Amino acid sequence: MCKQTKTAVLTCLLALLLPSVNEASQICKAASIPATSPTNQFTDNKNGTVTSNKTGLMWKKCSEGQVWNKGDGSCSGSTAHFSWQTALDQAKIANSKKGFAGRTDWRLPNVKELASIVEEQCYNPAINLTVFPATPSTWFWSSSPGDHIDGRYAWGIGFKSGGDDWDYKIAYDGRVRLVRSGL
Repeated sequence: MCKQTKTAVLTCLLALLLPSVNEASQICKAASIPATSPTNQFTDNKNGTVTSNKTGLMWKKCSEGQVWNKGDGSCSGSTAHFSWQTALDQAKIANSKKGFAGRTDWRLPNVKELASIVEEQCYNPAINLTVFPATPSTWFWSSSPGDHIDGRYAWGIGFKSGGDDWDYKIAYDGRVRLVRSGL
């Protein structure tokens, strides 16, 4: 069902017109749409993280549930599904013990931060797969709560087409990519 928000209408229509995740691979329109997250905008830290040269944010290359393979720099395994609260809690889990890549300040990005890694020239998924390998074409939670009166919603990005929208916080259909505030 499509939600009736300004930013969601076109995203929803595009998602309905695109093949499902399992039916097609990423499509990019490099000849007609400029890259918004080109590979050279990121520094690969060679430890399962990349740093955006534009925002200064450090991102985990792999989605939560996946494993970073140091040898070839790929992500393997399946992404985990989270409700909004368990997505927020995932950062605490990632920070426990020694953290990830020697860092213990990982967090769920806000919706603007998450939108900063959308690659607008691509869809299915709308992300740079060189920088963020094996990213599924699906919903990712942000830390931004929805602006609805009853507080049951939170914002995220649908990486099938790259649009932002809200969903019920209790839904277990979101994925997670963690971020930290740079150096």
